[in-house]
Formats: sequence, C-alpha cells, structure tokens
Amino acid sequence: MKVAVIINPVAGPARLRGRVSSAGFVSTLLRKQGVDGDVVLTEGPGHATDLARRFVEQGCSPIVAWGGDGTVNEVGAALLDSRAALGIVPRGSGNGLARDLGIAADPADALRTALSGSERVIDAGEVGGRVFFNVAGLGFDAHLAHLFNAGMRRGFSRYLLLTVREVVSYRPVLYSIAWDTGTVRERALLVVVANSRQYGAGAIIAPAARLDDGKLHLVVVRARSVWTTLWNIPRLFNGTVDKAHGVLMQPIERVTITGEGPIRFHVDGEDVLGPTQVTARVLPGAIRVRVN
Repeated sequence: MKVAVIINPVAGPARLRGRVSSAGFVSTLLRKQGVDGDVVLTEGPGHATDLARRFVEQGCSPIVAWGGDGTVNEVGAALLDSRAALGIVPRGSGNGLARDLGIAADPADALRTALSGSERVIDAGEVGGRVFFNVAGLGFDAHLAHLFNAGMRRGFSRYLLLTVREVVSYRPVLYSIAWDTGTVRERALLVVVANSRQYGAGAIIAPAARLDDGKLHLVVVRARSVWTTLWNIPRLFNGTVDKAHGVLMQPIERVTITGEGPIRFHVDGEDVLGPTQVTARVLPGAIRVRVN
C-alpha cells in the first residue's frame, strides 16, 4: 500500500519547525526507508481532514499525522472505522497521545514506527459532535486552549505562563453532570473527559485512563482557592492528581454536562464554543494506530 504523510508546518514551537517540517526532508526520510509515499503540507484548519479523507479513498495506509494533537485529531477523524492505520510523528507543544502511546519524539524514529510498527486498536471519544482521541475538556482548560490558540507563540512555557496568569481571574462555572451511574452538581474549575492519561508535556490528568479499555474517564476538579489550585499543579506532573482533595474521577461510557450558558470546550486542544448542554461518549475500538 502507498503511504501518505500530512505535515502541519506551523505545529508546535518555532524551534521545532523549519527544515524538519518540510516536504523535502520527509520525502528524503521515506526514500531512505525504501517507501513510496505522498507528502503534503496543510494550509489551514480542517485541511488535514480533507487530505486524509482523500488518501483513505485512494487506499493509502498508513496515513501519517506530522504535527501536534490537533493535527492528529484532524487526520484521525478521517480514519475512523476505515482500514487505514494512523501514524504519528509528534511535533506539537504537548503531544499527549503520542506520549501515552510511547512514540518517540525524534521525527526519524517516529516515522519508522509509523511505517513499520505494529498496529494497536484504540478507542476514541466524541463530545458535542466532535471526535477526540486524547482529551476533551470544559472550563479552565478550554479557556486556556482558546487563549493559547489565539496567540502566535506556541510551546509549553507559554502554556504554563498562561495557566498561572489566568487562574487568578478565572471564575469557575456551575455544571450539572450526569453519567451512566451517577450525577453531580458542582461549581468546577474544570471538567475533563479523557481517553488517554495526559494532556501532554507530562501533565497527567487521568492516571487510570487506558486507550483501549472501552471507557472514557470523567475528571471533575472542584473550584478551590487560587493558592490551593496553584499548590496542586505539581500533582499533574507526578501522577497524583487523583489524590487531591475535591477531585472526582469516574470511568464512564457516556456523560451529559449542562452549564449556566454556552459551553466552551476543547477536543485535543482545539477549542469550540458549543450550546448550554453537551454530551460525550466513548467510541470503542475506533481506530488503528502504529506503535513501537
């Protein structure tokens, strides 16, 4: 089968772009592997999905997403329930799904995995009609995603600075949350529906989540004082956020969340302004991914 590589040339911090995000560089890597493939660059939001659909129709496999979680999301959305396998070369700011799958950060190593690795079937999720493979969220993390995506500068350091700056002024929202076996009404800092364990960059929001367990993991972080919130940030990076006071974690198959007004949510870091109520559900065994 023919291989296709879809490159987002503006993914991630500027220091990761340039030569290693060029079609020529990737074509050279393919030739060294003795592989025939199409290499294309995206031109804007949604373009990766359009390209991936075309490659699925042509029978290409694997179809490689060269970029961050947003690029993986766009490419993967076109591969759902198809015979094509998803390959990932992580070049974004967080690379949460690639990290959880154990895919190397080095582009040449990651491309080798995409071309010749084994295939793992994983779940996906859907929220508000939008597919996600890593993490979806409402509240503070969606607010951060909106600000982060609106800026020109990328990178984890900017995201961390935004977090510290915005947590001081952010006003938590009152949500009504109903899942398969329970309900809660909570003024929450954030509500996360996770397929994988982490946002990316080592920030683990759902330590018990597994990509192939047929479940999503609901995480509700109750509103606390600013200083308590800042004090608990290190828990994201040592995998103990589930031990923090005021955190609810629950494996689910479906959840409906109602807010006080239109809900801003994100899917794999891409923010969306939705209605006052959104429903999330798991899509078991939705996609095949090349892994080590």
